[in-house]
Amino acid sequence: MSFMKLVAQKLQTVFPLSEEELLLALETPANEAFGDVAFPCFILAKKLKRSPQQIAAEFAPLAASDWWSVHAEGPYLNFKMNRPRLMKRWFDEQLSGNGGTPSVGGGKRVIIDMSSPNIAKPFGIGHLRSTMIGHALYRILRKVGYETVSVNHLGDWGTQFGKMIAAHLEWGHEIVAADDPIKAYLALYVKFHEEAKSRPELELQAREWFARLEAGDSQALAYWNQFISDSKTEFQKLYDRLGVHFDYVLGESFYNDKMDAAADELERLGLLEESDGAMVVRLDEEELPPCIIKKSDGASIYATRDLATALYRHDVMKGDQLLYVVGSEQSLHFRQLFLVLDRMGKPWAKQCKHVPFGLMRLNGQKMSTRKGQVVFLEDVLDEAVRHALLKINEKNPNLERKLEVAEAVGIGAVVFGDLKHSRILEVDFNIADTVNFEGETGPYVQYSYARIQSLLRKAARQYGDHSAGEINGTSPSDFTAVSSDYGWQLFKKLIAYPEALRQAAERLEPSLLTRYLIDLAQSFNRFYHHERIMTDNAEDRQAKLKLAKAAGQRLQEGLQLLGVQAPEEI
Repeated sequence: MSFMKLVAQKLQTVFPLSEEELLLALETPANEAFGDVAFPCFILAKKLKRSPQQIAAEFAPLAASDWWSVHAEGPYLNFKMNRPRLMKRWFDEQLSGNGGTPSVGGGKRVIIDMSSPNIAKPFGIGHLRSTMIGHALYRILRKVGYETVSVNHLGDWGTQFGKMIAAHLEWGHEIVAADDPIKAYLALYVKFHEEAKSRPELELQAREWFARLEAGDSQALAYWNQFISDSKTEFQKLYDRLGVHFDYVLGESFYNDKMDAAADELERLGLLEESDGAMVVRLDEEELPPCIIKKSDGASIYATRDLATALYRHDVMKGDQLLYVVGSEQSLHFRQLFLVLDRMGKPWAKQCKHVPFGLMRLNGQKMSTRKGQVVFLEDVLDEAVRHALLKINEKNPNLERKLEVAEAVGIGAVVFGDLKHSRILEVDFNIADTVNFEGETGPYVQYSYARIQSLLRKAARQYGDHSAGEINGTSPSDFTAVSSDYGWQLFKKLIAYPEALRQAAERLEPSLLTRYLIDLAQSFNRFYHHERIMTDNAEDRQAKLKLAKAAGQRLQEGLQLLGVQAPEEI
């Protein structure tokens, strides 16, 4: 249900304008005392050859309806909704299954490149963004009708593996990797770069080992496979805690045997040119640097690999749209990649989108793997859970399954705290602020949901199972009891959910849904604090409980779409 749409449909029978034109013109009054929807009559002055004030006064009676009252206010037609009647209509629509969830995907297959940590390197707090933005988009897009496919594009190839092998052979005996292999690998990686400053032969050894790896040397492959196995095991522990799964886990190495075909196609199309010994696709017309396909020594680079990856995802995985949830520092690379695909005559190149995001800092500090300045995500999650447990012990020390709830709240706080920011902005992460039950946080939204469930349980205990059943059954015949300003504000926020979903999907922006959930939780809490819900009048009580239950359902589903749990009790 959309007030704007209802009003536009009525005005279409009154004014010589299309529904689309009317929807563009309709406004929400700045002062709610004027009404819920306003139509500025300026746009009709020339067509009707009358002043906007005259048009408003003349057409106000014609725009009236059983669903609202209309009055002219200067050049505006102001519509004040019949609150109980519209509430009744909306709840009846929900019961009939016409909830209004937008279906804009049309079953199109969207392949989402997300997370993509590097093998033998730590899963740091900075990796959270790609993982959880991608995970949220996976669920949001599926909700609005797309077929979503998630791919974890592991960084399992490149010269760094030559460095890792050389470092492992040189100092591996000094670092016991059994308990925490990834931290051991990080220590080796850092030590390699420190030592290489005074021992340039280490870089030579690293290049030799990577050359052996590329040639299929059994010893090099054995080390490489061990790095991958250890890394996948550690990564999976974190993915399990975050509630993230992937439809495909395909490392960069998967595309090794597919790159030559991509380069050959570029050559056949006459797109490759020589430049300082390298083979490139020139992008001078777009005022961009050339896209390097093969280096001067004949080796391919990640642009070649990403080209082969895109072709595979479209041709073999049958993706209608390809999304890359990758940091904004890679924007130039993806512009080049998509332009090369376009030059190759791939019409679907326009359906490839980079979904960039800003850096994540921890207390203002930027992370660097090479220098060892990494904040492990596991440590951040553990600290967040510890904070959550302290808060729960303060608020509800007798809560059952405290550790389980603290895990849900702590991790939910971290995820929500990331997603509430517009993805393109940098995020400065602070655990104490994030794990807070007040303010615009995940725990605040989770606590609001838990409060609603507590209210419904109390109603069941106090008024019996029949009362609880009525909440789930047919709508009360009269919603006057919830048509006060606080009830109406909550109702308006409830019916805005489909639009919030649609906007989040269209703009690939989970923060829009996060913002909606914060606003909904705030609206419910105002309603809860200002209205007496557990009244003895059965009709009034049922209307209020019905509204509260609907808010809870929205909060639960919205949190689920963001990848955040909604505990029944906190």
